[in-house]
Amino acid sequence: MTELERRYARWTALFYPAGYRRERGSELVDTYLSLAAPDRTRPSAADVADLAVGGLRQHLRVAQDLGAGFRLAGVLALATLAAFATGWAIFEAVVPWAPWFPHRGPFLSSLGVPVWAAWLLAVVVHVVAPGRWFRWAIGLAVLVTAGVVPAAMLPGVHRPPLFVLLPQLVLGVVALGAAGRQPRRVRLMPLAAAAVSVPVAASTAPRFVFSGDFYYEAAPTALPAAAVTLLIGGALLAFGLAARHDHRGAWALLILLTPIGMLALHPLSAMLDDSSAGRSIIPVWSHMVTAAMLVLTLGLVSMPLAIAARGRLSSRGRPVHTAAGRCPTCGAPSAST
Repeated sequence: MTELERRYARWTALFYPAGYRRERGSELVDTYLSLAAPDRTRPSAADVADLAVGGLRQHLRVAQDLGAGFRLAGVLALATLAAFATGWAIFEAVVPWAPWFPHRGPFLSSLGVPVWAAWLLAVVVHVVAPGRWFRWAIGLAVLVTAGVVPAAMLPGVHRPPLFVLLPQLVLGVVALGAAGRQPRRVRLMPLAAAAVSVPVAASTAPRFVFSGDFYYEAAPTALPAAAVTLLIGGALLAFGLAARHDHRGAWALLILLTPIGMLALHPLSAMLDDSSAGRSIIPVWSHMVTAAMLVLTLGLVSMPLAIAARGRLSSRGRPVHTAAGRCPTCGAPSAST
């Protein structure tokens, strides 16, 4: 075995599922060797990228329920952010002002209103136009949510805190999975979640008094409660579907772990705080940043690991076949047939 062949074999072992390597690994390496220049001693960057894309395609082909799981996670994420957008909008309008607080206006946070309105618009668009228009609506809501952060630097302008905006952004990204054709009852679920949150928010809001820190009082309770609800609901759904040999619930739960972690930033950050008695409601800012980075890192790492593990489990005792006359790398029709 030449050094170039050994390097191609290493990249193939890194990117491709074990079953596919046993079935087509040698053929794949021979294909790249036949196309390589005679004096080449290592794979080119283009070949490595091609191997990576082909390996990802084979992993996704093995994880057949991943796409359905992403759609399921998208619906659950959209329902969650719909409930929050409705609840926060009602709080903005209903919570009474503290007599000593100088700011006055129709809403508590001048930049919070367009944020919640943008997300509610996306929920409505999902019902009537769940395809391209819904994706545009989600993109608009993400831009508005991210844009209020620099806009709040203007004097006299208020915005919701970052630990409220960040879960909404992450939920919005996952909610893109809800795009596409869905049964009407599924498309109405986020709208129903928004409707259910109306009486809850309307009855709870008058108990608070706004004096510049309203979100800091309500969010530490509301966000972790939503995280627990989403976690339990996703787990029950995953177990129920798994009983019928349907793994989309497990994929949906895995995808939702990152937004669940963002919703639970307060208790996760408190675990990094060495104080016990008299611990503040809002953890130290640096601890919240650390917790958010850990949640994001675990979310980005867990999905590729799960896809790779699924490929290994599926390949045991079962060869992976490629259609005759097609390229073993990309699945395109072969020119030699």
